[in-house]
Amino acid sequence: MSIRPSNIRRVVACLARVAPLAWLVLLTGCAAHQVQPGDPNFAPVAPERLQPPPPEPGALYRSSSLVPLFTDRRASHVGDIVIVRLNEQTSSSKSVETKISKDNSVTIADPNLFGRGVSIAGEYDLSAGIDAEREFTGDGESDQSNSLTGSITVTVTDVLPNGLLQVQGEKWIALSQGQEYIRLRGLIRSEDIAADNSILSTQVADARISYGGTGALADSNRMGWLARFFNSGWWPF
Repeated sequence: MSIRPSNIRRVVACLARVAPLAWLVLLTGCAAHQVQPGDPNFAPVAPERLQPPPPEPGALYRSSSLVPLFTDRRASHVGDIVIVRLNEQTSSSKSVETKISKDNSVTIADPNLFGRGVSIAGEYDLSAGIDAEREFTGDGESDQSNSLTGSITVTVTDVLPNGLLQVQGEKWIALSQGQEYIRLRGLIRSEDIAADNSILSTQVADARISYGGTGALADSNRMGWLARFFNSGWWPF
């Protein structure tokens, strides 16, 4: 089987036409991807999991309908809700300064042949010298502080064997120019829940807290894909 050069040229020409279209579709798909409500990682418990177990024959006690007489009822079962009061504050500062300097010098003396110097046309000798200097100076400084306050109501999705409660949930607020959302997922202890069935976000273990938005305001504050490429590690300069 032989491949003609004309066929190779047709294939290359076809790929040249398709490649820009493929890049355009890829970039359009990346730009169109946005956070949407209903993520399964933050969804409430399915209704079928909230059905109480059937009572045992001849028994009147049900653990799912227990009402304590001397303590406040707090979240402890799958499907219960907990109010998480957000009180997150972070601050970081970093400063870096780097200086590198290196000098090299190489000298080649005029060679001698039988006790006499070697020259070209009697005027130019063969001695040489190389001097190299390199210097690099870099400064970097970063200051960042973040604050997140508010509240979000989440659902208990699982009770671990050691008694920890896994909670997750999201809150979406529709504004005139888009939507804002808060998402939270983590582990809490039932004894840390206050009397009003609330808990501080600083008491949530393995916390995953996300705050963001969609719409015109969020898009105007997002760097374009070409600017992201020039500021990424893929840009070689």
